[in-house]
Amino acid sequence: PSVSQDAGAVDGGDLDAGADAGPPLLDAGPGPLTPAQEALLAARPYRLVVPDASDGGAPMPFLLSLHGYSSTGLEQDLYMGLTALAQAKGFILATPDGTLDTTLQRFWNATDACCNFSGATVDDVAYLTAILDDVRLKYRVDPKRVFVLGHSNGAFMAHRLACEKADRIAGIVALAGESWNDADRCQPSAKVAVLQVHGTLDAVIAYGGGANVGHLYPGSPETIAGWAARNGCSSTPISAGGDLNLDLLLLGDETQRVRFENCQGGAAELWTIQGGSHIPSWTSSWPEAPWGFLMAHPKP
Repeated sequence: PSVSQDAGAVDGGDLDAGADAGPPLLDAGPGPLTPAQEALLAARPYRLVVPDASDGGAPMPFLLSLHGYSSTGLEQDLYMGLTALAQAKGFILATPDGTLDTTLQRFWNATDACCNFSGATVDDVAYLTAILDDVRLKYRVDPKRVFVLGHSNGAFMAHRLACEKADRIAGIVALAGESWNDADRCQPSAKVAVLQVHGTLDAVIAYGGGANVGHLYPGSPETIAGWAARNGCSSTPISAGGDLNLDLLLLGDETQRVRFENCQGGAAELWTIQGGSHIPSWTSSWPEAPWGFLMAHPKP
């Protein structure tokens, strides 16, 4: 795949940094970036992967990948195999980095529970929205298939984006990270498809909920039930088509899938990795299985 570097706003990282992504494929999306957005992207370049199969034809889906606390966008890409998936499935991938806190760890300023431990004032909603606008200005992006995938701190951030930018995001996959504990702080303007994935033996972000630095976060069942309510779904989940084998270290089909039915838009599913840890060891079913969920739930 090509990795684009355009006007200083995109950093090629370690993958084909000099590659030519081809001419921009302009889409009738947002207007020009504001000076504030241009400043954000100049200060925080991001890495963009454009599939080789792009020929300037049909609009492409877009995936924004958000890493966990202390990680990087490239590390998450390598951990989950996202560049290979982008090439195989034909979508644009962005893998930005969070900012450094006072302990020199990268983080996203997501919810009060995770993971702005040093009280920084960084506005990551504004930064990530600038990336959404920048990519749509430069490439032919399908506005109905704009997705976010986050792990841990990145999953908290994915939930926050779904809460605050629901008009822009069709769906999210949140691995081992939750929404606000105060449900009133999440009032999306549109329906969003949400896939919550979490291991029951996660020792970092507890499956059943917990606290970080004195701030509570809900458990995964509570988080997804909240999204089911926001999407107007039925209140009781049912089986979502059989269990999956996602974790190499666990025997059999350890991941139980349930979904909420009769949603008035969006979707809500919970994939519970029985015995799963905070950093699962993936089988070949990841990330293709969650990508299938996202693609099945575009904006109407």
